[in-house]
Amino acid sequence: MYGAILGDMIGAPYEFDRGNKSKAFPLFCKESQFTDDTVMTVAVAEALLEADGLSEEKMKAALVRAMLKWGRKYPDAGYGNRFLRWLWSEEEPAPYGSFGNGSAMRVAAAGWLYDTLEETRRVARLTAEVSHNHPEGVKGAESVAAAIFLARSGRSKAEIRDFIIREFGYDLSRSCDEIRPTYRHVETCQKTVPEAVAAFLEGTDFEDVIRTAVSLGGDCDTLTCIAGSMGEAFYGVPEELRRACRERLPGDLLAVLDRFDEVRRPASRNGQS
Repeated sequence: MYGAILGDMIGAPYEFDRGNKSKAFPLFCKESQFTDDTVMTVAVAEALLEADGLSEEKMKAALVRAMLKWGRKYPDAGYGNRFLRWLWSEEEPAPYGSFGNGSAMRVAAAGWLYDTLEETRRVARLTAEVSHNHPEGVKGAESVAAAIFLARSGRSKAEIRDFIIREFGYDLSRSCDEIRPTYRHVETCQKTVPEAVAAFLEGTDFEDVIRTAVSLGGDCDTLTCIAGSMGEAFYGVPEELRRACRERLPGDLLAVLDRFDEVRRPASRNGQS
């Protein structure tokens, strides 16, 4: 999950179109801190580790428990208003038909923990449905988890691209140079996932995936979180960036990350992550 978390941290200072639409920027600065993207990515990972082998109903219950636990532990991480209401509901939180990009940014663990693409997609769907149960919200989660699974399984970028187009119908015809000039802050899967995939497809190594994603602007902590999750599965994460990530995480989040690393399926093709 280092790729997702690093994408969140590195993209955070440039969210809300605060960047200069360039790949030339310092990877880390004082504002390079984790946000709700990291908190929910960790929450989903913990839930999936604890709910392995359970029924769909029990897995969803575990997801809700973990998301409430971690969201309430880090209440100021930057959640959207609708998700905040879900997080602090006095009754059992119910899905609210969202197609916000939260479902896609928190799904990374599902791309790593399962042996088949079918199981990966099924679990990704469950991680979305507890809150983001609109078809576009579910599609965002499934497509990102599927891309991670395919990348760590040794598929080429062309194969991943063709699969996403065929299975999910996203328009991946635009290059990042075509996206960049008019792209603005938007918080929906429909307007974030395809752009994140484009950044992943064009990136020449993990760091370049991150820089390309940030250069698009918009909701770029989340966009870069999504792109980084795919970039890790394809390229791995350089050790110096792993260290930089760990230095910026508190011990409780690190504990889940370490537990996840102990059980996840084999790493990317170059073995760096």
